[in-house]
This record gives sequence, structure tokens and C-alpha cells, in this order.
Amino acid sequence: MQQSLSITDVQGIEVGHHTDTRRPTGCSVVIAREGAVAGVDVRGAAPGTRETDLLDPTHLVEKVHAVMLAGGSAWGWTRPAARCAGWKNTASA
Repeated sequence: MQQSLSITDVQGIEVGHHTDTRRPTGCSVVIAREGAVAGVDVRGAAPGTRETDLLDPTHLVEKVHAVMLAGGSAWGWTRPAARCAGWKNTASA
């Protein structure tokens, strides 16, 4: 019998998703509240990324607490900024 594996089978990993029903778009987030080592492999002729350069091994970022995947539309590009602002407001409360 083949076992079904999910990223949420990894202890400490949570996943969330939101779909905007007004448009065919959405975003997903993988959360590691205690932090996790991360890496990235960017491919394609015109990839759209945000802050992936921070994951370069020569930089000082040792772990991440979340990775967000969003559509490349203007709406998708606004989600990370809004989420970061929400985290900042939560942390300072």
C-alpha cells in the first residue's frame, strides 16, 4: 500500500491558503513557527521573486519562519507586503 505524504506530516510545519473568489488567484503560506533552514531554486525566463536573494548561503539569514507563494499578478505582489505589515503589528502589540 502506498502511503500518502504531506508537508504537514513534518513536525512544526503548518500550511495555509486563501483563494480570492472574485479573481482566479490566491496565495499559500508554509509556516515554521520555530524557524527552518530554507533554500530556493529560481527558474524560468522571467521569474518574479521577492527577497529570495536573502536565502543565498553567503548572506546572514540562518532560518525563515514562513514562505509565501502567490500569483504573479499585481494583486499577488501586494500580498507579501500586507502580510509582513500584519506580522510587524502583531509582534509590536
